[in-house]
Amino acid sequence: MNTPQEHNANARAEALAAVRDMGMEPTSRVSYHSEGRVLIIGIDEESALDAARKLREDLTPAVLLTANGESTEADGIPVLYSQGREPLVEGHLGSFMVTLQIGGKTANVATLLNSAWNAFDLVLDLGLAPLITAEWPPVGYFAPPFGDREALDRALEALGDLRGEFEKPKFFRYDPGICAHARSGIRGCTRCIDACPAIAIRSLGETIEVQPELCQGGGICATVCPTGAITYAYPRPADLIQRLQTLMRHYREHGGEDPVVLFYDDEAGAEILQRMEPLPGQVLAVEVEELGSVGLDVLLAGLVAGAREMLLLDTPALPAKVRRNLQEQLGHAGVILHALGFPRQALRLIQGGSGAVSSTDPMPAIHPEQVAASDRKRLTLFAALDHLNAEAPSPQSEIALQAGAPFGEIHVDPKACTLCMACAAVCPAQALSAPGDTPRLEFTEGNCVQCGICEISCPEHAISLGPRLLTDARQRSEPRVLHEEAPFECVSCGKPFATHRMIEQILQRLEKHPMFQDEPSRRRLMMCENCRVIDMFQGSGGGTV
Repeated sequence: MNTPQEHNANARAEALAAVRDMGMEPTSRVSYHSEGRVLIIGIDEESALDAARKLREDLTPAVLLTANGESTEADGIPVLYSQGREPLVEGHLGSFMVTLQIGGKTANVATLLNSAWNAFDLVLDLGLAPLITAEWPPVGYFAPPFGDREALDRALEALGDLRGEFEKPKFFRYDPGICAHARSGIRGCTRCIDACPAIAIRSLGETIEVQPELCQGGGICATVCPTGAITYAYPRPADLIQRLQTLMRHYREHGGEDPVVLFYDDEAGAEILQRMEPLPGQVLAVEVEELGSVGLDVLLAGLVAGAREMLLLDTPALPAKVRRNLQEQLGHAGVILHALGFPRQALRLIQGGSGAVSSTDPMPAIHPEQVAASDRKRLTLFAALDHLNAEAPSPQSEIALQAGAPFGEIHVDPKACTLCMACAAVCPAQALSAPGDTPRLEFTEGNCVQCGICEISCPEHAISLGPRLLTDARQRSEPRVLHEEAPFECVSCGKPFATHRMIEQILQRLEKHPMFQDEPSRRRLMMCENCRVIDMFQGSGGGTV
């Protein structure tokens, strides 16, 4: 008779076989072209030229030395001295622009070294510190630690293979229509920019831009995006959730019990996983391109599908930015789980090693459910959270969250708010609205991502954020009135056009203004736009608009 562990291992084998051939929706490709023009940047002529000689069998090298000296040519290799100036390196495989500031002007190093070139395909940085500081530098840029001979040899070997045509997946999709980055010049959410280890995302004012040639598929941008404006494309969240749910279903159907899902990346994670073998029978290992792409929508969908734990396998290769942001996301989820009476440890980042997947505090058994496998992040999150609340040992009507959480309400000070509606005009998530002609501010909490644009835009400083999770789906989706006042009617035609408070504040602020000292001019401030224009041209009290 099989032991429980052997029984679970057999069920796991059947489940893994069931998902082995499940496909992923294809994504577009990003192409690179390299002719092998490599720039070696260093401080020591001998070591830089030694590297150049080793590379010239496969590539076309040139050398830039960040020291004083006379530009020359050595063994047919052009050498340029920067005279102590630090170069600026930008770009990616096939298109690196390297510049120096000379006499207040920007000089192109490629042109200085070879008049036929305007860029380099590859860069080998042998300086004391890397000129590109991204945790994940661009494809084609190598900066082995200074003095590390083995790392230099690995870089030289990799460089020799980077001549020709290359492709990689385009790892992301971006919908600027639901991006909460900025509105009307007011900066809001910068989570993706701050989290990207490749520094591939930049602000374009109202929206952001992900540079596909710099993006290396870390996925943390999609994980931290509160609206789902950035989604991971390889695989899509819907594909990963569907794969996960299918895996869990087949595991249960074949008699498996207490499933634990372990996500690992296909490089460093796969190596560590091999050293952890054999895994306990109930551990279902799921390979992903990058660990940072596994967001809370996927993790919570796994708990809802019946996983007792959802684990992420940390590795030394995981960028610090990715690790920090994953921990922050898991922290928000942990607060919710704890409030519902579930263990925080059911979602966690683990280090590889003996006993890493063992836990003394797994999720209690719940009725498994399959949430809709959707790329609409908040739809998936709320569906999973609603099911967990329904199954919770301690169901809640609302849960207070930490600052930075993507859910919450806003508070409006009725004594300060003039209902100018500046907040509703800039809200990127349509959480705030001003319906009809009545001065009324309405709020739909399920849409709010706590970006803070409304708070910053309010001229009266009447708005503050309140991160929380409202667990009642109806209350989240129905607009509620935050502030309402009787309208102020035009003193000429009777048309409602503002609030009493707004007119009172305008009159008060302009009380000492020289253009509003006579009664007709002050009365004009209490007229609607049309009546003001008519009154001005009729000449009653001057020409002040």
